[in-house]
Amino acid sequence: MEEKDRLLRFGSKLSDELVTRYVEGINFERDTVFGVYDRRLRLLGVGHLAFAPKEATRISGATIKPVVAEFGVSVSAAARGLGVGTRLFMRAAIRCRNADVDTLYMHCLSSNKVMMHIAKKAGMEIHRDYGEADAYLKLQPANPVTLFQEAMEEQAAMLDYIIKANMRALFKWISRVFGIGKPKA
Repeated sequence: MEEKDRLLRFGSKLSDELVTRYVEGINFERDTVFGVYDRRLRLLGVGHLAFAPKEATRISGATIKPVVAEFGVSVSAAARGLGVGTRLFMRAAIRCRNADVDTLYMHCLSSNKVMMHIAKKAGMEIHRDYGEADAYLKLQPANPVTLFQEAMEEQAAMLDYIIKANMRALFKWISRVFGIGKPKA
C-alpha cells in the first residue's frame, strides 16, 4: 500500500507495523470484513465494518441504538473506478440493517474524493471540520427482504469464491499433469 493510499484510508501515513497492528486488532467475532476477489483469487477490495458501543465512539448523538457501525474500505489500484468500494459499502449497509444498527458511519479526510463520492451517492449526511469528514447514513430497520437479500448475497459470494478456487486448482493440476503452460499467479 502506497503512502498516499494509507493517508486516504487511515487519515495518516501509517507504517507497515501499524497497519499490521490494525489488521491484527480486528475483532472477527464482533466486526464484519467483506472481500472482493478477481478470477485469480487476488484480493481487489476489502470493506471493514466495525461495530462498537455508541458510548465508545464520537458519534453517540447520531443514533438511538446502543451499537454503531463504522465502515472503512481499501481497494487495490487495479480495481479502482470499477465500483468495488461502492458495492462493499452497499453490502455493509445491508449487514447493518440486519444487525439492528440504525446509523452507518464513515470517517475520512475531506480530501478523500472517493469516500466523499460514496457518501454522497449513498445519501449520507456529511459534516466537514478541520480537514476531516464524518458521514452518517440513517438506516431503516431490517425486514424480510433485507434478510433474504443478505443471505442471497452471502451465498453468491461463497459460490463465486468456491468456483474461482476450484478453477484455479484445476488449471494448476492440468498444468502439472500435462505440462501445459504455467498458470498465472
